[in-house]
Amino acid sequence: MVSVVTCIRGAKLPVSEILAFAAAAIAVGATAGLLAGIFGIGGGAVMVPIFYQALGYLGVDEAVRMHVAVGSSLAIIVPTSIRSFMAHLKHGAVDKELLRSMAIPVPVGVVLASLTAAHISSSGLRAIFACIAVVVGLRLLFNRENWRLGNTVPGNPWRSVFGVLLGFFSTLMGIGGGILNNTFMTLFGRPIHQAVATSAGVGVLISVPGLIGYIWAGWGDKLLPVGSTGFVNWIAFAMIIPVTLIAAPIGAKIAHMLAKRHLEVGFGLFMMVVAARFFYSLYG
Repeated sequence: MVSVVTCIRGAKLPVSEILAFAAAAIAVGATAGLLAGIFGIGGGAVMVPIFYQALGYLGVDEAVRMHVAVGSSLAIIVPTSIRSFMAHLKHGAVDKELLRSMAIPVPVGVVLASLTAAHISSSGLRAIFACIAVVVGLRLLFNRENWRLGNTVPGNPWRSVFGVLLGFFSTLMGIGGGILNNTFMTLFGRPIHQAVATSAGVGVLISVPGLIGYIWAGWGDKLLPVGSTGFVNWIAFAMIIPVTLIAAPIGAKIAHMLAKRHLEVGFGLFMMVVAARFFYSLYG
């Protein structure tokens, strides 16, 4: 007789399924942490597509696969973004005025995204991720240091509009907003170190309400994999975080062996491959 345990959502499943899911989560954490360390990205941009693939290998239904990948990514970003933000805050690198101005618009975008996630299809989420991945990938591949839209970050209402869009699209992609906010700030003349530090705070504004939103959006879905509450998988959460923390420094050491331009091109190519993979899943 097969041994069973009760998972978080209340169903009974074989221990072998839980162990297989845990092993996949460890593999995702190792790969995402390594790539995040190499490319200097918070992890969501690499974690979502890798986790999506792993869920497919485990036979998770396509209807919820992308949702679980995104929701679990946001859950993992919560502690990492808080830790990163506190570290940057101690060094005085955070633009507090800019972050305060985002304190309402960004969560508004997150709430709108959570409502959208409750009704959007898996293919819709993949299409959004792929489109933004193409834009980010092209910017990295063809980036120029002198690209500027201005010398001052716009004030309201444009800043608030950007904040809402930042929260909305980052939540639908399962990222902490670092890629988008870094691009926004640097295009308006802010130093990259300040952009990265401020983005850590933006990650908190996105991931905390995003976590709650994805739990609500997927509550009671019968297709969820073992260990899930809503669209957040707690096995992935528990397994990926420690493995990522171990793998990321290894990736960082590799990064120091490479030129900055090589890293930009490498991550740009990675984003283009991810976009191509998602577009293929939609139309292939």
